[in-house]
Amino acid sequence: MKTLGVFTKDFSLYHDLLKVLKKRNIAYVSLDSLDNVPSKIGVILTSHRELHDTNSSKVVAADAYDTVDHAVDLALHMLIGKDIYSKVFIGIDPGDKPGIAVVGDDILLQKINVETPEEVVSIVKRFCMEYPAIETIIRIGHGSIITRNRIINSLISLGIPIEIVNETKTTSSQQTKRLERDGEAAAAIALLRGGKVNKQLPLEPTKGEIKNIQERSRKLAEGEFSISEKTALKVLKGELNIREAVELEKKQKRPKRL
Repeated sequence: MKTLGVFTKDFSLYHDLLKVLKKRNIAYVSLDSLDNVPSKIGVILTSHRELHDTNSSKVVAADAYDTVDHAVDLALHMLIGKDIYSKVFIGIDPGDKPGIAVVGDDILLQKINVETPEEVVSIVKRFCMEYPAIETIIRIGHGSIITRNRIINSLISLGIPIEIVNETKTTSSQQTKRLERDGEAAAAIALLRGGKVNKQLPLEPTKGEIKNIQERSRKLAEGEFSISEKTALKVLKGELNIREAVELEKKQKRPKRL
């Protein structure tokens, strides 16, 4: 099977590429030169400045994209050599930092985490462009109800079928880092069938969810106070992130100068 090649004299970019490739356990070969490139190299990752130094048609300028991860995803897509997939499943593990995975024709193409639920829709749009398919389905875990519903509501307008999946058995061991667990769970969710969603869902937090946000805010405030229920509701609905909520109430609690 063909593998990725890495060639660049840009030390910073080279370091970033290797860091991503090693973290994601992707096989690669470091190239000292573009002369006599081994036949097993299917795609070359390089810099925009060095892009035209190779005669290969399969080359990716890693510094021309928003992240190195994005460039590596494109290189892997080129390596697989598919123009269109029969079925693509996009799995989402909802939470404060959602995990997202894309599976095309039973191949795990990518899994990542984003910082906020609001970022999910842009990633899903990108996946749909990068991995065109005859049929695409979005599958999201049933947990974190408010966050889940916020994500679903942001995706409805894309016109892609959405299913809510029972994610009970998708979470890996506690020894795995949290972000890695979310990414693995998203990949598992992508392969499970669920109930279809056809409309916007309500954002009605439970008392337990409100209390959980308040407890988290107390930890961020180093035990000094918890945010109010009203502010916790804003966090759950995505109007504020929890750090903004803590800072807002901290300002309100400061005594006014005379």
